[in-house]
Amino acid sequence: MAKFVLAGKADCPNYAKAEHLSDLLQRNLPNFQIYKICQHPKDWQQWLEATCKDNGWTHDRSPIVWRELIDRGGKGLLLGGLNEFLDHIQGYYGITSDMTDELMMKVAAENLEIKEQCMKDEVHCQSLIKPLHIWISSSLSSTCYHLIPLLLEPGMFRNSPKIHLHLLDVEGDSEALQGLRMEVEDMALPLLHKATVHTSLEDAFYKAHLIISLDDLMSEEAGREQSMTKTAERFRKYGQLIDGRAQKEVRVIVAGNSFINLKCSVLLENAPSLMYNQFVALATQPVMEATAHIAQKLNVKSADVTNVILWGDISGTYHIDLQKAKVFQYEGAVQGPPAFSQAVLEVIHDRIWLETDFLDLLSTHHAKLLAKTKRTAALSAASGIVTVLGAWNFGSAPGEILSLGVLSTGQFGIPAGLVFSLPVSFQHGAWLVPHDISIDDHLKIKLQAAAFQLQAEKDSIKIQ
Repeated sequence: MAKFVLAGKADCPNYAKAEHLSDLLQRNLPNFQIYKICQHPKDWQQWLEATCKDNGWTHDRSPIVWRELIDRGGKGLLLGGLNEFLDHIQGYYGITSDMTDELMMKVAAENLEIKEQCMKDEVHCQSLIKPLHIWISSSLSSTCYHLIPLLLEPGMFRNSPKIHLHLLDVEGDSEALQGLRMEVEDMALPLLHKATVHTSLEDAFYKAHLIISLDDLMSEEAGREQSMTKTAERFRKYGQLIDGRAQKEVRVIVAGNSFINLKCSVLLENAPSLMYNQFVALATQPVMEATAHIAQKLNVKSADVTNVILWGDISGTYHIDLQKAKVFQYEGAVQGPPAFSQAVLEVIHDRIWLETDFLDLLSTHHAKLLAKTKRTAALSAASGIVTVLGAWNFGSAPGEILSLGVLSTGQFGIPAGLVFSLPVSFQHGAWLVPHDISIDDHLKIKLQAAAFQLQAEKDSIKIQ
């Protein structure tokens, strides 16, 4: 059995004649199949050229007809235009068309009218869908690869909206991005409305509701100062584009392994029309690492340790604070039901370990992981983004504390205007800094050291 494919311009009389004949054959011959492709005149030439290129054909007019051997597979067989189609039907079935020129013109006009109405209906249907525009920069990073399926899980956002995923990688490999887009579409996730790729800033961040920055421009060859300058330049552009193109309620999450606070700070300075609480810098990864080491010390699972606080520069000088940390399922002198917890500082009696080995483990953890895996910690980074996003969308659990780089307004003696990692919780879509945090002299010194470093970074990029 052969299936014929007939394609042509909607306003083409020859297409109308071929269509009329093929409809007649399909009604009267049970083994005759025809598939019709009606293109608007403005789209016809581009479609024809692309189709011929894909199939290795040469054809330059409307209509075009080919056969597909559906029971044998293989490449389609080009018949040609109207005359070739008529000759084939005459020779094979002994049937021809007696359609008059006047009727051909009338049907062609009707085809064009119907095609334009269908296009209007399609545009209207598309306008009824209000997708959530999510932009991920540095989309070719391994973190993005693990993040995408988590973002498209039902329940990640309120009312599970359709998602238009924008994959941005400035000066990235266009073919690799297209491959990533194909993989995203292959997953057939019900919430995915569309996935598009971008390799330049020409159309970056248009209509963005959520922006996740994974950019890391730190280079050992370039050195710290040059990398910092390049990072600042990139994020100045990002901030300006976000300010002018994104939705006014956009949320921005800055992640990565270098200059995290600085990147968030530069974005804020260059997006003056947006509120400061729409930007956060991710501190979940070092917090996860600290949590895992404490859990190992207490012989519990990492999930059983919560509310570890990170102060300061997330990718630089930071301090891990356990004053609010809790442990569940700890097998000590006092035990209780699953919901029962104890303060970590009450069950870790080895203060020397906290002041020496624990700090050594934190300082070397990232390098050890990199040496073993030969890549950055992408899984934990993706998990941290989803954790923060879930709290942002639905609120923190009672008593839950997260650490995030946010703009300081002078809390805890930290200079106002610095993006500084602080303990926060989310309520009603906004982050709040808790007031029941104690700052002793030891912690105050740590905060001052981190603030000094962050201020020096800001001053450095201003001078440059």
